[in-house]
Amino acid sequence: MQSGNPFDFYIKCIKNYVTFNGRANRPEYWYFALFNFLISIGLLFVSRIIGTDILRGLYVLFSFLPSIAAGVRRLHDTDRSGWWLLLPIVNIIFLCLPGTPGDNRFGPQPGDDRA
Repeated sequence: MQSGNPFDFYIKCIKNYVTFNGRANRPEYWYFALFNFLISIGLLFVSRIIGTDILRGLYVLFSFLPSIAAGVRRLHDTDRSGWWLLLPIVNIIFLCLPGTPGDNRFGPQPGDDRA
């Protein structure tokens, strides 16, 4: 895995929220997905306590574009078009596959993809 805190992958995806070009390796994508899930679960509990879903709704709006962009970049790492993200079952398989070694048509290899 790349050096640093796994939360750094989440921050990187948030900062690149409209970057649909380039590549994202597996740790970057899956740590983003993990933290996104954990934050959503935390907000679910908070929304139950305060009795409104406004925080969850705001977070969904906040994380919508970064989630799509991270998925597209992850598919680019496997040398596939981001349009595969529209196919529910197939995209999960592609998102789990290792990236293509070296450069591909979407750019240079991102970091270490052994994880």
